[in-house]
Amino acid sequence: MIRPKTLEEIELLRENAVMVSRTLAEVGKAVAPGVTTMELNRVAETYIRDNGAIPSFLGYEGFPTALCISVNETVVHGFPSDYRLKEGDIVSVDCGTFYKGYNGDSAYTFAVGEVDKKTQELLDVTKESLYRGIAAAVAGNRIGDIGHAVQSYAESFGFGVVRELEGHGIGREMHENPGVPNFGRRGHGSRLYDGLVLCIEPMITAGRKDVYLSKNGWEVRTCDHSKAAHFELTVVVRHGKAEQLSTFDYIEKL
Repeated sequence: MIRPKTLEEIELLRENAVMVSRTLAEVGKAVAPGVTTMELNRVAETYIRDNGAIPSFLGYEGFPTALCISVNETVVHGFPSDYRLKEGDIVSVDCGTFYKGYNGDSAYTFAVGEVDKKTQELLDVTKESLYRGIAAAVAGNRIGDIGHAVQSYAESFGFGVVRELEGHGIGREMHENPGVPNFGRRGHGSRLYDGLVLCIEPMITAGRKDVYLSKNGWEVRTCDHSKAAHFELTVVVRHGKAEQLSTFDYIEKL
């Protein structure tokens, strides 16, 4: 069932979205060569719990940690570990909270130190494709309009758009209908209504779009070992212009 949220629900989702946004900024402060991805996980879990929320990824369908941390060719759902970040790496951090009965979800891909020109372009294009998807998330449009906006922009730079994974609705459950693919045709898919809350999250590769699931059953990686970027924001579908609930402002002010 696809149901727009009430004003009260949107405010609770906004509280979670702000908390997730601030958590990612705390993680961003710690991203540096030599830091382990498990250390980043500890930063996030401590911040979330100190602010009265629960890290919603921890235990979700058996997921073992508070964050999904995906380095270089790992697209999403990477496990935090003893891996030490290196200069030139990129690290996608996906964070979820559960607070006052509702969920928050957002992701950001950080550069570790200086990255090469192609990698920086991947980060810039993926983030811009997200904003283009958000611009299409207006009442009266359809899900395919969001996917088309993401896909057409990313592919114009020769990057791959992952097909097997998608964004989603959010509310009392972390993943609600509708699914929000990052590819599609204009005018196709479910209609967008005012008050519908969506997580839009382009997952873009520097090479081919093909991915595979690793043996642990979680980590999704590029088949050609090219790097991948992932950015995610939570928005409310509105007439004329979508309303952002989560933001990268806290990160980008650092």
